[in-house]
Amino acid sequence: MGWKDAETAKQYGKEYREKNKERLKEWREKNRDRIREVKKKYNQTDAGKKSHRITDWKHSGVECEDWESLYEFYISCKNCEDCGIELTEGKRTTSTTRCLDHDHETNKFRNVVCHSCNVKRK
Repeated sequence: MGWKDAETAKQYGKEYREKNKERLKEWREKNRDRIREVKKKYNQTDAGKKSHRITDWKHSGVECEDWESLYEFYISCKNCEDCGIELTEGKRTTSTTRCLDHDHETNKFRNVVCHSCNVKRK
């Protein structure tokens, strides 16, 4: 199906999901394990990590007009913009873990810092 624009496709999807709510619910229940495996694999890809990170920022209240640029800036920062320490990534949070610092009152992005500097600012 070739869509002329993203809005048309989005609207079609919304209407389809609404019309087939019960059928889709049954399919998800029947394929729960399959869905879990696909999500697990996707979350390990660069696109999955990016999507997850941006979703976390949105849920944290961070406001941004260009999430793509913000993510690219975040990923490209190798050192804390406050103390200069080399930033790290991983499943476990350490004092050098890369953080997106934002003002909790205005929700505006400030800079990319290490976890230690981010905790001091709150």
